[in-house]
Amino acid sequence: MNILNSVNNPDDLKKVRRDLLPILAKDIREKIVEVTTQTGGHLGSGLGTVELIIALHYVFNSPKDKIVFDTGHQAYPHKLLTGRRDRFHTLRQFGGISGFPVRAESEHDHFNVGHASTAISAALGYAVARDTQKQDHHVVAMVNDGSLTGGMSFEALQNAGILGTDLLVILNDNQMFISHRVGAFGSFLAKLLTLGSVQRVEKKIEKFLTRINFYGAYLLRLARRVKVFLFPGVLFEEMGFGYLGPVDGHDVVQLVEILTAVKQLKGPQLLHVVTKKGKGFDFAEQDPVKFHGVSKFNPATGEFDKVPAGPPSYTQVFGETVVRLAKEDPKIVAITAAMPEGTGLDLFRKEFPTRFFDVGLGEQHAVTFAAGLACGGLKPVVAIYSSFIQRGFDQMLHDVAFQKLPVVFCLDRGGLVGDDGPTHHGAFDLSFVRMMPHFTVMAPKDENELRHMMKTALNLPGPSVIRYPRGAGVGVPMDSELRLLPIGRGEVLREGRDATILAIGHLVQPALRAAEDLEAKGISVGVANARFAKPLDKEWLMELARRTPRLITLEENTLIGGFGSAVKEALEGENVSIRSIGLPDSFVEHGSQTILRDKTGLSAAKIAAKVEEFQKRWLSAGI
Repeated sequence: MNILNSVNNPDDLKKVRRDLLPILAKDIREKIVEVTTQTGGHLGSGLGTVELIIALHYVFNSPKDKIVFDTGHQAYPHKLLTGRRDRFHTLRQFGGISGFPVRAESEHDHFNVGHASTAISAALGYAVARDTQKQDHHVVAMVNDGSLTGGMSFEALQNAGILGTDLLVILNDNQMFISHRVGAFGSFLAKLLTLGSVQRVEKKIEKFLTRINFYGAYLLRLARRVKVFLFPGVLFEEMGFGYLGPVDGHDVVQLVEILTAVKQLKGPQLLHVVTKKGKGFDFAEQDPVKFHGVSKFNPATGEFDKVPAGPPSYTQVFGETVVRLAKEDPKIVAITAAMPEGTGLDLFRKEFPTRFFDVGLGEQHAVTFAAGLACGGLKPVVAIYSSFIQRGFDQMLHDVAFQKLPVVFCLDRGGLVGDDGPTHHGAFDLSFVRMMPHFTVMAPKDENELRHMMKTALNLPGPSVIRYPRGAGVGVPMDSELRLLPIGRGEVLREGRDATILAIGHLVQPALRAAEDLEAKGISVGVANARFAKPLDKEWLMELARRTPRLITLEENTLIGGFGSAVKEALEGENVSIRSIGLPDSFVEHGSQTILRDKTGLSAAKIAAKVEEFQKRWLSAGI
């Protein structure tokens, strides 16, 4: 019996007998494993939320009732229950369904989400909009414990507690998020796993104190403040929430009963649900970090498809290089925001545990913490994904740039990341960092140059950014010695007569291939590796212009305010004709990096075609 095949929407789900819901949960898990073995994706999170999401849709009435997810990779069961079962095999594929909730994809996706700690704020907005317009529906925010390491969640909680509107926050305590949960709050939640005995003690204390005439209620409140460990919900209660739980997140029948009752409560409520990441798939349960985000794998063995031997990834090279440099300089410390494995800093953590800091999902804190470390005389290296550092924009500008502090930001996933889509593409970093005073901004043409940029950055007197792409390096030989690069100056890699492509970052390699293709068509194009987006050495740029007074800038960043804009600003008033190639002024959808680069005109073939077009225009205009 496969019950999932009969569920095309939440209305169909409500027709399923409650005693059959555990079978539906099994069907959903099998479907998620079946598809992610072929498409890859976020496996462990979705497996852990199956019963909870079934119960949510069984009790509430989406799309009228609004269910807002945090860290949207836990929403795969939601997609299967809301009309996307037949398209689920297209998960994260170009032209297929997204790996995250997307409003344009379904009326049941109430808020776009790819980053963490946003759900409570968005849900509160929905709730206030409902009240203002005198509407009648429920609003639910489903967050995981990792999201509560981000300060924005607490800002929203305190605001919701003050407003007092009807709102249900479900805390999915899966005991682990992307990596091992960190921080005092993580330790606090970990204690809740033994709450059976704690709850029994709490009830006995409450019963005893309420029997005391006159002062019983006062003593109960005092006990709750003093003995927080006996009352795990006191934190939320003090913020104005009614606290319920913790409850078993894998007993779907009980969850339906609890949610049915909670649905009737007024005011802000928090339901604490304990789940297990990777539930129902042994390999994911045993190693939830490995099976958080997966590529194709064998479900019988848990082994990932073998990738042909090739160059190391930029992430790996970064991790190895920062360890090497830290061995030479004891002042180097490393910081990340809940992504030690994803950024390659797990190598640093292993080598220098006392010099490594994982701050949880708090990018803003990570940046200002690094600023304080720099003020104290250390050399902080902050490794965060490009799209995630956007959350720390103000801190980079106000706390680092303003004070000219020597903080090195290493932005992994710069450019198009692929299947995770628009919330994860690093499409804007060159633009928003370039506008900040005192920053040096670099992007390597290959993994060897990344190593030299690391050494260069750590020897600068002020702040710097190094951005590099997701995936494997070029496969170049590695220099034995690391050297300092001349600030603002690039290098000419290929001479040309008609024009010069001035590329930055990993697009240098496609530029070289495009130049070769153009040579066969009689168009002689030079290629220069810019290395820097800021500062730019005008003298070096003029040297390029004297070689060929036609320049074509190339970047995997939005053209607005990016590297091309920087070159045009630097050469303003000079007799140089400049054209630019880069990402469009839009959010790029999900799909493989190869497909997306071709679609956005950044493959070698598309670059060559664009340069040929520019050449024809120049010739027709007599330039």
